[in-house]
Amino acid sequence: MNRYKKNVGRLLMLAALAVTAYSCNKYIEEENFSNLTGEDFITEDNADRLVVGVYNSLRAVYKGYDIHMLGTDIFTTQGNINTDLHPLNVYVNINSSTGEFANEWRDNYNVISKANIAINRYTNEIEWTPSNIPARDNGIAQARTMRAMAYFNLVQQFGGVVLTLEEINEISSDYVRASEQETYAQIITDLEESIPNLEDVPATGRLSKRAAQHLLAKVYLTRAYTSFGDSNDFSTAASLAETAIGGYDIRTQSYAEVFDYDNQVNDEILFSIQYGSGGDFQDRNNTKHSIIRFAVNELPGMSRQNPYGIRGGDVMPTEFFYSLFDENDTRDEATFHRVLYTDTEDAVGTDNIAVGDTIIYFPKQAISEDDLSDKLNRYYVYQPDEYYFNDSPENVAGVNYQYTDNTIFANFPIFKKFEDVGFDELEGGYRDTFVFRIAETHLIAAEAYLGAGSPAQALSHINIVRERATGEADFYATVTIDDILNERALELAGEASRWNDLKRTGKLQERINQYNPHVVDHGSFDPSVHLLRPIPATEIILSNNNIEQNPGY
Repeated sequence: MNRYKKNVGRLLMLAALAVTAYSCNKYIEEENFSNLTGEDFITEDNADRLVVGVYNSLRAVYKGYDIHMLGTDIFTTQGNINTDLHPLNVYVNINSSTGEFANEWRDNYNVISKANIAINRYTNEIEWTPSNIPARDNGIAQARTMRAMAYFNLVQQFGGVVLTLEEINEISSDYVRASEQETYAQIITDLEESIPNLEDVPATGRLSKRAAQHLLAKVYLTRAYTSFGDSNDFSTAASLAETAIGGYDIRTQSYAEVFDYDNQVNDEILFSIQYGSGGDFQDRNNTKHSIIRFAVNELPGMSRQNPYGIRGGDVMPTEFFYSLFDENDTRDEATFHRVLYTDTEDAVGTDNIAVGDTIIYFPKQAISEDDLSDKLNRYYVYQPDEYYFNDSPENVAGVNYQYTDNTIFANFPIFKKFEDVGFDELEGGYRDTFVFRIAETHLIAAEAYLGAGSPAQALSHINIVRERATGEADFYATVTIDDILNERALELAGEASRWNDLKRTGKLQERINQYNPHVVDHGSFDPSVHLLRPIPATEIILSNNNIEQNPGY
């Protein structure tokens, strides 16, 4: 982690003092105090800007999509199954120079560094009047909770990491990794000591007691599967999840309503990364709208300024993921666009395209040959088994829309639930990113109760999530870990880290070998190596090899 210390530490300390006053939509709007000195800045009246800076640094962490989606059962890449072998997806040629791992390491340690600055300044350098002691304790609690979030992100990916709990003010290269067990212990300590000082109902965008309890429940749940987990970890996770749910009934609003752009601040959201139309450029630069979509702008009647955006990245859902949606599951319509509409005039054969016409249709169930021929005179149709690069359908004679004329080789229902406003192609969106939702808290509780040997209570929680989606009460009569993973896929795809879910439950190898088409044909997953990610090479070099590499890299 020495690069974090050498190259980032001092800069972050100074930056936090001078320019951390970014505006964070809905919870704070600040001026830029870059002309102030550190002595002017650090007072009890303006110290909260240090905490705002930690929140701001979370944005980069939750833009690291590929390492959490690729190489799983519900996401793969858009390329040729035989030749487009993305290392993260098929576990081939993964090494310590892979950029996604360096980004994950750097972005999370950036959060840790800023949190340490805030904690130190709040604790040791600011003079607090007695009436502001609660504000001091709350600021420290927010920073420690975010530090715990970052360490939890890191330990799930890399195993034990370097534990740095102090503000950095000198250059050093003598860092070593803590054990995985020690890392979990520190995460739990941070959260358990922070929760009493967090607010029950803070301003939007701030961490609450229930948000931290949700996180701690997931930490205990994840540790429960390890060799060093405590025998009570599952039951502790279940109890914390119950408290985090707090009696809220997710069935009071539909899944579509949760993701309604005008309803982003709603009672199901325990914590979200904030964006907005004003303030600094980063406030209005969420890119999540551009993931999980193909290059729709290359379709006839579509411009680069189309209402869906352009392709950002290489992720697409697997056929298995689409197959999970039952006919009565309302999450299908809220999650996907199965019909895309044009935004410019065009023509294909004898079909004159007007603005607003259908240009591509993805039926949920396969349609008949006669119906297909009729529709192909007016727009493209891709049946449920024709989404992959290698599954391009055969042309139908005599129709306007010939499949060989489509230059896009992977066509699939794109994600709707992350759609944004104000974006310019890949950038510029300002939808908030949901991090903790109560629907996930229910699924954490279900998994924890199942692990604790209480299947009836597990059923209660998973059935609440299912009932909201389908209107069908008590859908599950029994529950397995596969049921919970399937329900997590349906409910949380693109939100929670699918890779972490599969690793935690011991299902990663089994499920990618069964459901990821690129892995089925060309995967090289090795559980003795690939259940941990490689420590970035630059970190090892800069530490004078004091930081140990994970086995197999």
